Amino acid sequence: MDQFVEFARNHWGLFLALVVVVALLIGNEVMRLLRRYREVTPAEATNLTNRENAVMLDIRDPKEYREGHIINAKHVPLGELDRRVKELERYKDRPVVAYCRTGQQSARACALLEKQGFQPVYNLKGGIQAWRNAHLPVTKE
Repeated sequence: MDQFVEFARNHWGLFLALVVVVALLIGNEVMRLLRRYREVTPAEATNLTNRENAVMLDIRDPKEYREGHIINAKHVPLGELDRRVKELERYKDRPVVAYCRTGQQSARACALLEKQGFQPVYNLKGGIQAWRNAHLPVTKE
């Protein structure tokens, strides 16, 4: 234990960096456990769509949507989701799988949808990039 304290004193910058990294990791895990939505892989999202009639929600900007999106996906850009959530009310009792380019922005959409009473809500892990990497179909129509 004495060596640990000595190391911390002699290398306080490294020790501080370690404390920050550990705190960030713990914070991330706590946030992951507290959120109600969960992440799904492209294969799981496909199963949700086929077996539970899940709604795919594309929250990317219109240009990205036009370049290719998941078949039958509803398109509501993240910046408009707050004021356009009423358009999705009819899907409130169905699973909703939100996605963006990489899965980061769609997490915000999932949190917003949960606040509005949508259940269950899922985030497509890796976004449309993971979908394409899994060689699943996209459309430009």
